[in-house]
Amino acid sequence: MGYEVFMIMRLEFINRVKENDVLGRNIFSEDGQVLLKSGIKLTGNYIKKLKNLGVFYIYIRDERLEDVVIDDPKLMELKQTTMKSMTDLMKNIHDFNGKSLKRSFNQVEEMIDYIIDMGDVNRSLYDIKTYDNYTYIHSLDTCIMTTFIGLSSGLNEKELKEVGIGAILHDIGKTRISNKIINKKGPLTDDEFIEIKKHPIYGSEILKKDFTMSDTIIKIVEQHHERIDGKGYPYGLKRNDISRYAKLVSICDVYDAISNDRCYRKKFTPNDAYELILSGSGTMFDEDLVKSFKNTFAIYPLGCRIRLSNGEEGYVINQNKGFPDRPIVRIFGDNNMKRFGEINLLKSPNLVIRSLVM
Repeated sequence: MGYEVFMIMRLEFINRVKENDVLGRNIFSEDGQVLLKSGIKLTGNYIKKLKNLGVFYIYIRDERLEDVVIDDPKLMELKQTTMKSMTDLMKNIHDFNGKSLKRSFNQVEEMIDYIIDMGDVNRSLYDIKTYDNYTYIHSLDTCIMTTFIGLSSGLNEKELKEVGIGAILHDIGKTRISNKIINKKGPLTDDEFIEIKKHPIYGSEILKKDFTMSDTIIKIVEQHHERIDGKGYPYGLKRNDISRYAKLVSICDVYDAISNDRCYRKKFTPNDAYELILSGSGTMFDEDLVKSFKNTFAIYPLGCRIRLSNGEEGYVINQNKGFPDRPIVRIFGDNNMKRFGEINLLKSPNLVIRSLVM
């Protein structure tokens, strides 16, 4: 199958999208269906619907960035296919037969194989997180993040596939919890929160009873809410008693979770969520795995608009590996059209990024 790569794109937060902007990347529903195809001109009605769906940002075609390669259509297609498969799995978890389960996990493994083939590349968290959605996409996004970090941490193919499937299944225990609690719009009561905190145990029980899963995967599901300072749940385990793979999944789970709106709080921006993960190093999260997280993901994605400490605004056009907050930025001059110059922030220590332009 051939893949069309749209290079002429910028990342635009949904509140800044204008009518007649041309969509640069397909928009998918939570079950992997295409809602809007790339190349379509956006109307006010489309923009409103995207906001209602919780879409945080989209990609818009922009000829000023014609040499910046942003899209990875193969990964997007694999994510779409896996999304469909895992949605079916989670909705019908107690009725699945062996063949259906194997088909779902084959989709996950194909996606992991592609990530392995890509190699240790510097990815943007925005490439993974698009929707403000807390159902099946959360597990898939957690899986993708976990695989990228695992790859940069030196995990082998067998380990990557186990940790990826563990990440996909990490919240499977929530299928035993009442939808009234899972989908509650207001804050949880103490009793409801106690029930929610049982989902790692429920998940472990489901995997032991209904599936043939390795001890590695079961421990990921059972321990992904444990914290190295002993303040996690369900058992309050400390550093050396927690599976390394569960520690890895816990970082990605928390990052993705706080990047979503919840009834009791507003979502963190990806940048603020990134900083929260770094601040949890040594207390909530394993220090070495946080370093791998930092080295794997860039804070500022290609095509996003940023504001520098000198007041200039520009677009991120390239990354400096190992320096997630020091990308290469293209500045535009007259009427934001004429290219003014490019700044490599790694070579400009007096300049920093003050903010995203949102």
